[in-house]
Parts: sequence; C-alpha cells; structure tokens
Amino acid sequence: MNLSPFSRAGLRAGCCAFALTLAFPLSAKESAASQPQPEPAAQTEEDEAEVASDVAADGNEIIVRSGRLRGQLFVDQAPLLQLDETAIAAEGVTSITDLIAQISARTGSARGRGGGGGPVILVNGIRIGNFREFSNYPPEALARVEVFPEEVAQRFGFPPDRRVINLILKDNYSNRQADLEFEVPSRGGYSRNEQQLGLLKIADGGRINASIQVEDTTLLTEDERGIPQADGSIPTTASDPDPARFRSLLADTFGLEANVAWAKAIIDSGTSLSANLNYERSESRSLDGLNTVLLTGPTGANAVRTFGAETPLARRSSTDTVSTAGSLTRPINAFRLTSTFDGSLAETETEIDRRLTAQQLAVFQNAAQAGTLALNGPLPANTDNGFDLARSRSIAGNSLTTLNGALGNLPAGELLATFDIGIDWQRIESADTRSATDVALTRRNFSAGTNLVVPLTSTREEFADALGTFTLNLQAGIEDLSDFGVLGDWNAGLTWTPVDGLDLSATYIWREVAPGLTALGNPQIVNLNVPVFDLVRGETVLADVTTGGNPDLVAETQRDWKFAANWELPFWDNSRLTVEYIRNRSDDVVSAFPQITSAIEAAFPGRVTRAPAAPGEIGRLIAVDRRSVSFAETRADRIQFTFSTNGSIGAPAEGQGGPGGGRFGGGGGGGGAAAAPQPSPPTTGAPPAGPGGPRAGGMGFGGGAAPTPEQREQFMAFRARLCADDGQAFLEKLVAAIDSGADISAEFPGIDPARLAPMLARLRGADGTIDPARLTEMRTRICSLDPALLGGPAAGGGAPAAGGGAPAGPPVFNPLAQRSFSGWRYFFNLTHTIELQNEILIAAGLQPLDQLDGDATSAFGQPRHSSRLEAGLFGKGVGFRLSGIYTGTTRLDGAVGASDLFFDDIATFNLRVFANMGEVTGKNEGFLKDFRVSLVADNLFDAQRRVRDSTGETPINYQPFVIDPLGLYLGIDLRKLF
Repeated sequence: MNLSPFSRAGLRAGCCAFALTLAFPLSAKESAASQPQPEPAAQTEEDEAEVASDVAADGNEIIVRSGRLRGQLFVDQAPLLQLDETAIAAEGVTSITDLIAQISARTGSARGRGGGGGPVILVNGIRIGNFREFSNYPPEALARVEVFPEEVAQRFGFPPDRRVINLILKDNYSNRQADLEFEVPSRGGYSRNEQQLGLLKIADGGRINASIQVEDTTLLTEDERGIPQADGSIPTTASDPDPARFRSLLADTFGLEANVAWAKAIIDSGTSLSANLNYERSESRSLDGLNTVLLTGPTGANAVRTFGAETPLARRSSTDTVSTAGSLTRPINAFRLTSTFDGSLAETETEIDRRLTAQQLAVFQNAAQAGTLALNGPLPANTDNGFDLARSRSIAGNSLTTLNGALGNLPAGELLATFDIGIDWQRIESADTRSATDVALTRRNFSAGTNLVVPLTSTREEFADALGTFTLNLQAGIEDLSDFGVLGDWNAGLTWTPVDGLDLSATYIWREVAPGLTALGNPQIVNLNVPVFDLVRGETVLADVTTGGNPDLVAETQRDWKFAANWELPFWDNSRLTVEYIRNRSDDVVSAFPQITSAIEAAFPGRVTRAPAAPGEIGRLIAVDRRSVSFAETRADRIQFTFSTNGSIGAPAEGQGGPGGGRFGGGGGGGGAAAAPQPSPPTTGAPPAGPGGPRAGGMGFGGGAAPTPEQREQFMAFRARLCADDGQAFLEKLVAAIDSGADISAEFPGIDPARLAPMLARLRGADGTIDPARLTEMRTRICSLDPALLGGPAAGGGAPAAGGGAPAGPPVFNPLAQRSFSGWRYFFNLTHTIELQNEILIAAGLQPLDQLDGDATSAFGQPRHSSRLEAGLFGKGVGFRLSGIYTGTTRLDGAVGASDLFFDDIATFNLRVFANMGEVTGKNEGFLKDFRVSLVADNLFDAQRRVRDSTGETPINYQPFVIDPLGLYLGIDLRKLF
C-alpha cells in the first residue's frame, strides 16, 4: 500500500507511542488477576516478547520493529494456522502428537499425493532428525504452533507436497507428567487403556526428556457385533461352534514405547545439537475362524461342519524396533547448515496357524461318504496343525543436509537459496515358510536439489510496489536409486500479495517417483479363506488372496498444478478464508490392486480366478492376485475451501485487549483461540522480513495485551510532560537516569526503565550514547501524534478509540461479542473439498474409469463432497472441543446383470470435554494443581454408514460393524503435571 510521507510519519509516530505505553507496567492487581499461577520462566519469555517492539532511528525516520518469538518462521507465504498458548490449551490434548492429530484437517496437503508420511516438522524454525523426540512433549511446553503451505517445505529440502508445522518451544519449562486413559465402546466387548509417564526440562538452551508409554487393547469378535457369516462357512449342525466367535474385528494388542532425548544450543557459536533413542515393542493376536468341511452322506445329503473350537485359527505377531536420530545446526557465514540423521532397526515375527489340508479333510469326507461318520457326528475339538512362521528385518537410515541463506540482494529484496543433499539406505530381509525362497532387498538413494526464492517486486522495499509483492520460487532435484536408476523433479511457483492480508499463488510440479521397495520385491504369499467382495457377482466369498511384490512396476510421472488464495478477511475479526484448486495428472501410476469389477478383471487377465460355470454364467471367485499394478494414466481435479475464525465471546476484560488481528497475530486466521484470560506472547502485525528478522513497518495493534485505561492515562500524563516547554530537558534527564541505573520511581512514577531500554537502544549512536538529533526527532513525532491513535481523549475531549488500539472506526464484525460471556474464547474451522474430476485410464485403448460415477477402484468409492469441522470453546478452566467429518454419497457399479452398491453419506462427530480441576474448584494447589480430567465421546451420535445393493441388502463386507466395529466410543483421561 502506498502512503504519503505525511501519512507514513503519522502511522510511525502512532506506533512509537503505542510502544511507549508498554513502558508503563500493569498494576499489581491486574497482574495477579491475569496470571493465576505463571511459571517464572514462562513469564520471563512473555515479558521479552512484550518489550520487543522498539524504535529505530534512521536519518529522518523512526521505524517501529515489531517483536517476534524466537524460532518464529518468516516466509512470504502467510500461515494457514497459528495457535498461541491459550489456543493450544483449548485443544485439551495431552501431548504434541495428540495436538498434531487434532489439527490434521489443517496440516494435510490438499495436493492429494500423500505427502510422504505427513507434514514437515520444524522446531523453533529448524529441521529436526525425527519427530520422535518431541512426540510425547506436553503441549504446555509450546509457546506457539504455526502451519504453512506446501511451498514452504522446499526451503527445508522437501518436495512441495507436505505442509510445514513449526513448533516454537518455551525457553524455560520443566515438568513431570502422569497420564491414564481408559476407553470403551458404548456396546461393550472391547476396551483400551493407556498409561504414560514423562519427564521434560528446557533450560539454558538445552532440552532433556524421557518418557514411557504402555497401551493395551482387548479382542473384539464378529459374534459380539452380530456379523453374518459368508455362505459355505455357516454350520448346519446346531452343536457345531459358531465361526463368528472365532473371527476378530479388532485384534488383541499390546504396545510399549520408551524414548529419551537430549538437545543443546551452544550460544557462543550458534551451534545446536540433538539426539534421541527410542524403543518400541508391539504384540498382536487376531482370529481367522475355524476349520470347515463339507460332508456328503451315502444318500447325497450335505452338511457344512465347523470344528476345532479349542484351537481356533489365529495369527500372532510381535515387532521390536530400535530407532535413533540426531541433528546438527550451525551458522556458516551468512548461511545456516542443518544436517540430520535418522536410523531404525525393526524385527517382526508372525505365526500363522495352519488350516487342515485337503488330504486331512478328506478323512472326514470319506468317512461320511462311507456312512461311518454321521453328518452330525462328533468332530475333533483340537485341530492343531502347527503354524507357518514369517520373519522380517528392516534396516533403514537416512541423512539430509541443507544449507540455506541469502546469495545476495536484489532491488526487491534478498535472493534466498537452499541447497540440499541426502542419502537414504534401506534393506529388507524376509523369510516365510509359505514361500520357497527367502527375500533380501536393498535400496540406496542419493538425492540433491536446489531451491531459489527470487523477489521480483516488493512493497516493503518500495520496488515496483504499485504491483504488490511478487516472489518467484524455483526448485530442481535429482535422485539416483541403486535399483531403479536416475529420476528427476522440478517445480516453479509464483506468489503475489496485491494487498496486505491477501496471498495468491500458483505452482507447477513435475516429478518422477519410483515404486516402493516392498511393492517391487516382497515375497509372494497365498493367504487362504480371506473374505472378498466380488462386485461382478455381487457377493462376499472366502477366497485365496496372493500378496507380495511386482517386479514389473515402472516409475510414475506426476504433473500437478496448484492455485491458492489465502485471505485474511478485513470485515470479520480474526478470520481467514483459503481456497485451493489442484490439478493432478500422472502416468504409470502404481496402485494396490483395485476392487474386482468387470473392467478391472478384463484389464488384468490372470489376476482373478473363478470356478468353472455354465455357458453365459460367471463362475464363483476362488482366488485373486492382489499384488500392486500400474495404471496407464490418472486425472484428478479438486477444489478445497477452508474458513477459520476465532475470538472472544463477550467483550475482552478490561485491560486485556482484543484478539490479534494482524497478519501473523494471535492466531488470526488460525484454528484456535488467540488471546487468553492470561497474557499470551504478543504477536506481530507487521509483514514478515524473511529469515533474517522482522520487517520494518507499522506495529500490529492486536495480538498482545492492549494498553489498559490506567496505562493510557499514565502515558497521556507522560506525553503532556514530554511536550511541555522544558520537555526536551525532561526527556534527556529521564534517559540519563535510566543509563545510570538509578531508581527513578520517585521522580518518574509509573515508568519501567526495563521496558524503555530496548527502544532507547535504537536512539544510540555508534559510540553507544544517545544521539540528540534522534531524541529530538522522537519527541517531535510523539508530540505531533493525535491522541486518538491510542484511544485516549483527543484535544477538546471525546471518547477513546474502540479497543484502545487503532483509531476508532467501523467495528470489526464479531457475531459472538456479548459481554455476559466474557472470559470465554472460541475457535471454528471448516474445510470442504469438492472433487471435480477423478478418472483412471487402466491401459491405452480402453475407456477411462470415472471414479465419481460408479467406476471407483477403492472399496468405498470416491465421494464428490467431503468436509472437516473443528470447533471449540474454552474458558474459566473448562474446555469443549467438537470435531466432525462428513463423507458424501458414492456408488460402485457391478457387472451387467449384477447389483450395484450404493453408499449413503455419513457425518460423524467427536466431542472432548475437559476441566482443569484446580481452576474449576478454585483450589489450585496440592494434587488439584495442574490436574485435568477429560471425557471423550467419539462418534457422538453413533452414526453408521449404510451400504446397500440394488435389492436393498447389505453385503457382509459392508455390514455397519465391519466398517466401524466401535460405534459410540467413550473414554476418560486423567492427567497430572508435577
């Protein structure tokens, strides 16, 4: 935005005056009310953030530089979400892992490429070796969370298909944590419990933490949910055991995880180090049914018999994993070098009970045929036939080194570059008694890439600022895979900020992707009697399913366009609207074997085996080869809308100020409550400056606490004294007193010298003394300021400006601002995705499959519409959080003459209610201090997805409790911090 010199001078003077008001401390009464039991270290951090607004004198200008938290990320792209301490507390989670899971609707990439394992995680703006180190940190250790779009990932050596989460830790924090969880479905039959202990200390630039977590779940069988059985497996003899009792919907599991981590920042050299070690043990047991035999008597009568209840067919698995990771970060001249390592060793052993062979079953069949075994005669209860054993070992290691910084200055700003080089190494060894040969697979991947951020125009630098701010982002990279050869990728993006608060971007991505190592080389295994739904005949059968690798897979080529608009709404306080359009095109797409339809069966001959049938009929499915396949081409287009808002319900408490409305302020456009009943670290309303620091410009009038009426009154008295005839002498005397360290409370009441020191530092010359010319200029600016800019009385009287911040003007829209509910905060996020096109071309010359019109290849089809909702209310020690997922209707077409499948839409809601017992009871001491009770209700309305065929029947594989065995799921969480 272009301003006249007079307007700029007035704005800067107003900002300078606002910064001066922070020099007047809150009264003791206000401080006690707003900070019930603050940690001393956390309060120190907040104080540092509050005084970060200072004044720089440069020639004839006084420039306000807005403060920021250490580790805050400054890039050209505006954040999609920001959470401050209160917003994090409003989520009611017990760990950072839970927090990231809870905001997953905002952290998942809209590009539709899977994102290679989730968002990129930064800590204090720095890439880390592995998220394991921080996964069990309590959320109270966070000062702020920022989420950025996919383009920002390129600055850290990643492709633009993953969003970026920046976790900003408090400088000083320590606790011990104990957490107990217990959960059951409302229908019973299953339970889950979890216990966690943790220790964390952050101090003096270092971190150390240790945690241990144990989780246990019980077995849930088909019998406990009334699941009907497939034809051919239901016994015709009443005394035979029900196979549903011996088929599991959810396995019996046990898990243990222990983690220890250390990190240290060496302040003098700017170097930081981190390392962590993690051990995991997981065990599971699931049931696969009973042995079944079809008996035929001498008269030709038949009977289906089930037997072996004492030794049901089971699958037992255990996995031990040891992982380690580390990182090194240090400055090299004007660049920052970051090197990370992550390695793991996992060993898995699985026992699969053997069914009786055809020869063993023939003994019973021959006896029945001969009449020596009655069709309802006794069969053995113990059918132990040994088990097959599958063992695997996976060894993985990867390292990525990045060097980023400014290559030089262009008229519009700094030319920023990131250079990355990495190596990934993976080895998989497996042996299975069901396979004739053992398998050993190894892949080494060397990678290198470069990313450039080129400023083209800039309103900050006033270079072609009439066009707004244009930034070009360029990236190119290569990969050399030992088993696949050389692959490449490149992308280009343009970001445009025509006005403050609105970002527009366009990105093109071209990339070659190799199939996964296991998709190429896993051993081929035949799994017997697996329930499979056959769309061609419209029935569920027990078939033999082959799994394993397919060595014929080729590299996939991806070509994507992404267009996005990120708008901070000027007419609705703390609200943001994001719109993204994505166009995906791919060749030679690797995919799991799709749902069995006529088109799929014709396209992949030999993958589906059927029993012989009469002419004109389709035989019963008896076997399917589900190894991965390649599609010739896929095409997809989607558009995604995200609206988010947050704020207070009721007018802010006196002296608290409104929520931050700046571009990077207080969660504006974020998903959580931005302000707090207690002060949160103030945020900056100025545009960012890139990696080097904050941009010059006007200070944001929201985010941190606005000046109280008492502060304004004190400042106006100070201003009157400053602008008197002897004001210059008064100011010089004040500066001299502050420099001498003398007690000024008597002569200058209400002025805190510590808060003025950073601002006065900007008035000093090269020799460290106050520059008289700069001091005079500052006095002139302040004395020429219209008092209304601070909400104080203007000359001749008048009312203060609304909110005590910016000049009075039209009120910002807040539909929930009712005074009767002051002290409560709310947040609301809604994301809606519309699939415009989604087609698959299986092979050249065939008709494409329209996944939006019944030709879907997945088990549940491709809905055109889907939505995610996140909303919460928090205040006075109590929080409510509601999340919802909506999935639209879909259809799967069967073969000609067969039944189609129709999927109803479904909306599920999860509710979490939590209470900080010390705050609720007013006894924030002893055991009640930092003790929280949470109640959880997942699938609150017990929604079930209905799937029907053309006759109105529901196939077995689509029974509601096969899709969701739990339904309404209730839990309690007890958490205590020491």
